[in-house]
Amino acid sequence: MEFLPTLQSGVDDLKPSLFELLSEQQLSALLPPSLRYLLAVATPRHPRYLLPILNSFDEVYALVMLLVERHFLRTYGGSFTENFYSMKRARVLRVKGGEIPRAQLGAADSVRQASRLTSGDVWKNLAVLVGLPWLKRKLDEGYDVHAAHSNLLGPGYSNRERDGLPRGATIKQRLMFWYKWFLRNVYPSVNAAYYFSLLVFNMAYLFDSTKYHSPFLWAIGTRIRRLGPADHQAIAALSAPTKPVGPARPGEGGSLFTPRNLARSVTPRLLSSLKILLPTSIFALKFLEWWHASDFARQLSRKAAENMDLPPPVLPSLPPSSTAAAAAAPPKTTPAPQPSPAKSPTQQQSKSTTPPPDPPIASSSLLPILTVALPPDSSLCPICTDPIVTPTASPAGFVYCYACIHRWVEGGHARQEAFMEGGRHGSGSSAEGEGGAHADEAPWGSTEEASRVGRWESGVGRDAVTGRRVLGGVEALRRVMV
Repeated sequence: MEFLPTLQSGVDDLKPSLFELLSEQQLSALLPPSLRYLLAVATPRHPRYLLPILNSFDEVYALVMLLVERHFLRTYGGSFTENFYSMKRARVLRVKGGEIPRAQLGAADSVRQASRLTSGDVWKNLAVLVGLPWLKRKLDEGYDVHAAHSNLLGPGYSNRERDGLPRGATIKQRLMFWYKWFLRNVYPSVNAAYYFSLLVFNMAYLFDSTKYHSPFLWAIGTRIRRLGPADHQAIAALSAPTKPVGPARPGEGGSLFTPRNLARSVTPRLLSSLKILLPTSIFALKFLEWWHASDFARQLSRKAAENMDLPPPVLPSLPPSSTAAAAAAPPKTTPAPQPSPAKSPTQQQSKSTTPPPDPPIASSSLLPILTVALPPDSSLCPICTDPIVTPTASPAGFVYCYACIHRWVEGGHARQEAFMEGGRHGSGSSAEGEGGAHADEAPWGSTEEASRVGRWESGVGRDAVTGRRVLGGVEALRRVMV
């Protein structure tokens, strides 16, 4: 990256191009949202420890970057992302034009020591690298919360928001009032001036009219340079292995875990390892993006699953005895309909059904829930055990007739009513024609019992097979396009 051609036709080989600087700024701006997203994904797993960090992410990130940037400025002369692009920060020398090209060629080590950042320069750059972005993020967030809606809702709403302070307002209320006034009236102009000044300095830097690409670097007297041979030699000397640090005072051992050895050897190595972690994480991110976007992963998983004979899924909420009976039952063939003479109302009444074995228990009422067994053929509706008409899937994944599952979720199916009433009002031929249960084909047998109201749940608002609650009611049902 440091050997990219500049726009100055080789006049200053150590001056980075504007495109390198913009790339470094984009990488630096992507770090906070990326870390916030990773933290938001990990927080549900350990909310007790990570939720406070997520709520104060800006402050925690600023403290961490203060330590990281201070280490990189003191050790490598540049920020974390600038060192990744082989760039550094150097003081502008107090000479005519700020350049000494002959000394740069003949005494590179001396020029490096003369332009090296002092302790005061390090803190000034930390204010620009860490403090200024943190303040910008907080002001942008405050503007979105307190001021953006007033501009969208019109001047009338803004006037109500700008009403005077209440009598006897506290200091906190006064500060908040003036803070909101600043965000509404002053901050938009300040924000526009901020980006306009960056544009002016970038254009001046592009045409070699200034040594600074940012007005803040001009204010602190620091500019960005490429790493030269002297810088690489100094960094290699710092990275060379050193002898273990001996005991500092009598009685202190030379262990690696002593505070003195941790401060001198472990901590710098840990911070310097971030240079390897950043390109590795970028490569991993790009690989995952390619993996999920390409068709290679789907083809590989499809080939791996071609010769696999997976067993049918077992739902823990299903009654084990009902599931086993349904699986062991022979396939049932639906006989052809034959004309039958008209039945009397007494003959049309169907028999009541007995409770299913091992039903699921409702967590709220602790009552057993009415469910149905899966038919041996997937083309049959589990509720009416007839061929499925207008296939409709529930959130649990089972397919029913639309009329059956709709009435079941609403609690008005004839099979539910017959079960809850103990057989006193069964589902006759008219109910069967509308998708009701066939009493003669009921999988639970037939007996006359008293009403089960208060002792059972009829399955209202629940899936007919699993007994799980259907969130959203009938609105959660989805038609299956065959």
